[in-house]
Amino acid sequence: MTTWLIDTGPLVAYLLARDPSHDQVSACLDDFTGQLATSSAVVTEAMHFVAAAPAGPRRVLDFLHATATAVYDLSTPPALDDVVTLMERYHDTPMDYADGTLVRLAEALDVYDVLTLDRRGFATYRAKRNRPFRLVLDLARSGRR
Repeated sequence: MTTWLIDTGPLVAYLLARDPSHDQVSACLDDFTGQLATSSAVVTEAMHFVAAAPAGPRRVLDFLHATATAVYDLSTPPALDDVVTLMERYHDTPMDYADGTLVRLAEALDVYDVLTLDRRGFATYRAKRNRPFRLVLDLARSGRR
């Protein structure tokens, strides 16, 4: 089964029809039949960004249930140490906490396909052994998904 990591931007765009990336993300997610995975940091960010929308946080929860998205917590001190090290390494990109957790999650799951709107970040970030990420929306645009 194919697994994609999902970042905050696409999650929010999917839930908010007024988001400029809504149609592109919806087309991509509506056709996807694999497993989604994310971090609790991404869920926290998404909850924040949709908080003002009617039933915004409930819509995040409903999405996670409906898609059976696997949510991983990377907030233990050893995981935080790894994430902070990444944030320091990519300070000029910059890398936020949620992105750092997705990079560590990619390594843990051995999954490097990421559904993100952050092209600059995830085109730059590398997992261990210099492993690059595959940007799902770019692949969808080029027909190589």
